[in-house]
Amino acid sequence: MKYEIGKKLILIIDDNVTNLKVAIEYLKSQGQEVIIARNGETGLERAEYALPDLILLDVQMPGIDGFETCRRLKANTTTKDIPVIFMTALSEIEDKLKGFAAGGVDYVTKPIQVEEVWVRVQTHLAIRGLQVEMSDRIHELDMFARTVAHDLKNPLANIIGSLELLELSARPLLDENMQKTLQLGVRGSRKMANIIDELLLLASVRRDEVPIEPLPMFEVVILAQDRLTHMISDYNAEIILPESWPTAMGYAPWVEEIWANYLSNGMKYGGRPPRLEVGGESLANGRIRFFVKDNGDGLTEEQQDQLFTEFSRLEHPEEIHGHGLGLSIVQRIIKRLGGEVGVESEVGQGSTFYFTLPPLSA
Repeated sequence: MKYEIGKKLILIIDDNVTNLKVAIEYLKSQGQEVIIARNGETGLERAEYALPDLILLDVQMPGIDGFETCRRLKANTTTKDIPVIFMTALSEIEDKLKGFAAGGVDYVTKPIQVEEVWVRVQTHLAIRGLQVEMSDRIHELDMFARTVAHDLKNPLANIIGSLELLELSARPLLDENMQKTLQLGVRGSRKMANIIDELLLLASVRRDEVPIEPLPMFEVVILAQDRLTHMISDYNAEIILPESWPTAMGYAPWVEEIWANYLSNGMKYGGRPPRLEVGGESLANGRIRFFVKDNGDGLTEEQQDQLFTEFSRLEHPEEIHGHGLGLSIVQRIIKRLGGEVGVESEVGQGSTFYFTLPPLSA
């Protein structure tokens, strides 16, 4: 089905619009609105003010050229998503590659052919329209998921509290089968609560702008550890913390989620009982690396390739399964915070899961 682009605003940035008069009139005859700027500086101002749907940009102009104009358009959060089509007499492949590297989406060669220009304009307006439509739908899905998760969170917390109270007070009165059934109910409810928390976190990572500040890493790790009190007790886990932490930049609530994920995975897939070494270190490139090293069976290269992928699960001899969101969310968080994630592992030697963050700003 053909996408109807409708009436759009097109900005033409060119120092010699006389040569483009035919193209301008042709675009107008196709129902499009056209505005003009005669140099890059003016074009940047008009693009930010008018927010055109597409920009036709000359390369060779006095002052800043078209490549630099495009780079500045893409560096501006207000104009970065506007598609830019270069117009130039330069036809060498190096020039075209330079234009694409600057952020352009297409190229037309002067002297221009109006029919060709119109076809390319239609194509990129349609692509941009579909991108906007898809973004709106994703936003709606995010809001729906967040609303549903919030609506489920409080009732589920009440259910978990009631089950835990029942387990504590009535367990001696129940036979073995009933005790196991109650334990399954408690564990299942906690798992549902974790899934809801991760859905809320995923929605916030996709949309929210957060302050980047120096991290009090000791406090962040302790908060994550406190959330896992039941799990630490169930697994009889030993968690070894360092005496000091290097200072990195990040957003504490998100980094707390990373620690909670790494620690819980370390307990699930570590030794029996699990022994987790936690720490941080400065790297030669200036980044700060944080890690959780477990005493588990280690991972094959194939298993390592599956990590940090949405909805993937690793097989485990005790059939411990996650819901496949955790590590992919970790990767999204660290990418937003300007770092990297990874794992170092050998079969029989345990695994070290790590993430990096920028150092304390000077």
